[in-house]
Amino acid sequence: MSDTGKEKNVNVSELSSVTVRFAGDSGDGIQLVGNQFASATAVAGNDLSTLPDYPAEIRAPAGTLAGVSGFQISFGDESVMTPGNKPNVLVVMNPAALAVNLKNLDKGAIIIANSDAFAAAALEKAGYKANPLEDGTLDNYRVIAVPANTMTENALKDSGLEKAQVLKCKNFYMLGIMFWMYGLPLKPTQDWIDVKFKKVPAVAEANKKVLEAGYDYAETTEIFDARFQARKSAVAPGKYRNLTGNEAAAYALITAAKLLKRKLFYGSYPITPASEILHTLAKHRSNDVVVFQAEDEIAAMCSTVGAAFAGELAATGTSGPGLSLKAEAIGLGVITELPMVIIDVQRGGPSTGLPTKTEQSDLLQAVFGRHGESPLVVLAASSPADCFATTLEAARIAVKYMTPVIVLSNSYLSNGSEPFRIPRLSELPRFETSPLPPPDQFKPYMRDADTLARPWAGAGLKGYEHRIGGLEKAEGTGAISYDPENHQRMTDLRAEKVARVVREIPPTRIYGQAEGELLVVGWGSTYGAITSAVAEARKEGLSVSSIHLRHIWPLPPDLCQLMRHFRRVLVPEENTGQLRMLLRPTCAGEPPLGLNKVQGQPLNSDEILARIKEVLREN
Repeated sequence: MSDTGKEKNVNVSELSSVTVRFAGDSGDGIQLVGNQFASATAVAGNDLSTLPDYPAEIRAPAGTLAGVSGFQISFGDESVMTPGNKPNVLVVMNPAALAVNLKNLDKGAIIIANSDAFAAAALEKAGYKANPLEDGTLDNYRVIAVPANTMTENALKDSGLEKAQVLKCKNFYMLGIMFWMYGLPLKPTQDWIDVKFKKVPAVAEANKKVLEAGYDYAETTEIFDARFQARKSAVAPGKYRNLTGNEAAAYALITAAKLLKRKLFYGSYPITPASEILHTLAKHRSNDVVVFQAEDEIAAMCSTVGAAFAGELAATGTSGPGLSLKAEAIGLGVITELPMVIIDVQRGGPSTGLPTKTEQSDLLQAVFGRHGESPLVVLAASSPADCFATTLEAARIAVKYMTPVIVLSNSYLSNGSEPFRIPRLSELPRFETSPLPPPDQFKPYMRDADTLARPWAGAGLKGYEHRIGGLEKAEGTGAISYDPENHQRMTDLRAEKVARVVREIPPTRIYGQAEGELLVVGWGSTYGAITSAVAEARKEGLSVSSIHLRHIWPLPPDLCQLMRHFRRVLVPEENTGQLRMLLRPTCAGEPPLGLNKVQGQPLNSDEILARIKEVLREN
């Protein structure tokens, strides 16, 4: 068998984009095959967006609804901006995966099911009284039943592997079928298998054999009567790789340290869904990249403050519960006026909440969630690839203004992936720090006239020795001060320094007309869904435009003026209205409308389009 072998005569339909969802137990390797499918689409020249969907239970019983793992991918031309609303194809490894995902399918969608898994016990666990593949339940769908267990065992009958090892390969059988259906190359996955299982050659050969067997099955069986070809994306020339948001953030920190010509220190405590930043940086440990896994979130944050005091680029990463624990030490970073990047990969809350699901509910915590007057800068990434640009921008602002900067990502962005064009050195921003004065003129809290940043003199630097701490500082000298007027001045200076960051914010870009009936304002991970919905609304002749915010605090200086050019403003968020709460007092006028979703799943373009039409009908 080969990718270019003689093929049967089937219809090939060209589509601008396709949405596929893989689903099954965590032990079925759903995330693995999803990522390999994404890599193959990227190699084929498609744009793509992914949505891994992990079960909240770490070890939910096999075959139960709580244990279903999913991986959704939308791929095609440049119109792909989200992982898709509803799958065109659903690949299910067991009845529970079908039960969980069936409600998200439109009539006519394709369901490819591992029919061997639909035994009586598995059906009962999923809540089925009869086999849905046989009782007419799925008559509105195109169902393709594949005996994946049996076919995998047949392909590996001479492999010498035990039955349990053989059945673990069935995910690659289904992946081979999908590669045939969309004309994707096998070689990237075959090469990956060789690397992944190089220490167990028998397993590597088994997985490759099963992958090819699935491809051949789809090629030769009569039940597959159609293939699909997704249009390729027109991309700018350059070197690309497929990156998750967490990987992009990690590489941005390394890049920032290189541009700054200082070491990178990353102090963190593992927490879902931010741990992959720690793991990625650990793979790149060197003399210039120091990774410290602390015993808890408080220690991680305190170590980050210490590294910034030492004069190195300091960063930490966490999720909502960890950000709460870091709050006091972040305040220490504010009063010591040290540069550091704090990445918050948001997840469903409160408390432990939904640790593997997505949300945008930490915005107000990021802006205000510290005791005392403790202002800092807050940015938000809009896509997995944008996690690179936003984190790099956060580091640049942190060192220029000598302030902590929080970057808001979330589970959707951190685990999702998309093609990332590796920038040229000339395309990267310049990093600026205030030059140190002569030692005899140095004072720890003297200030740059433009940015109000204090000097960044690394601890122990000859001639610049000084002490800092959490008690209020005297203006200029940095000595401990309890003077009321000094505290007022220092509080005002710290706030004014952060306020001056508005100078770094470029003019806000509007998608659509500069005035009209409705303006949709978004931030963070809703970018793709909002832009897709507004594009569709404009095709239908509706008067709607959108803007998307990277700079959350301070807000863009032109934002309020832009909002006043529209009759109504709509703010879609994956929370109960936190950006709307910020905008109400900031931009006086008619309060913005909301579209709020807190279900652990991202907003999709259909939901936003429906709300747009509802608001315009009311107008």
